[in-house]
Amino acid sequence: MRSTGWAAPERTLSMLNARQVTLIIAGLLGAAGVALAAASAHVPNGQAAQSAAYLLIMHATAATAILAVSFQFENRSIFRISTALMLLGSTLFAADIALRAFGIAARLFPNAAPMGGILMIAGWLTLALAAIISTRPQN
Repeated sequence: MRSTGWAAPERTLSMLNARQVTLIIAGLLGAAGVALAAASAHVPNGQAAQSAAYLLIMHATAATAILAVSFQFENRSIFRISTALMLLGSTLFAADIALRAFGIAARLFPNAAPMGGILMIAGWLTLALAAIISTRPQN
């Protein structure tokens, strides 16, 4: 039987590659950061939520840039590790701070924000290491 209309191709999460998943996560975190920044304007003492929002936006942007730059190097895996650390760290940090700022919960889990901060720092240090040890392909 022939289809009479347009149908979107069926895609599942398992069909996506690491680059696509990274961009999806970065896009979602960037959007969450913008939403959190907007929401922080409507709560008393929303500076903490605003800081968390900016960290989400900054790390989502950094992850996207790192992904793009990584294609200039032969070994991309260390760049992927850097990106994963940044995205995970900013998620933990921002979620913990947002839950507190909006009075939803006392915390995400004990030490979530400091753990997120450590992961973000580790992500930046891993990026520096990647720049030191990675080689560009020979043309």
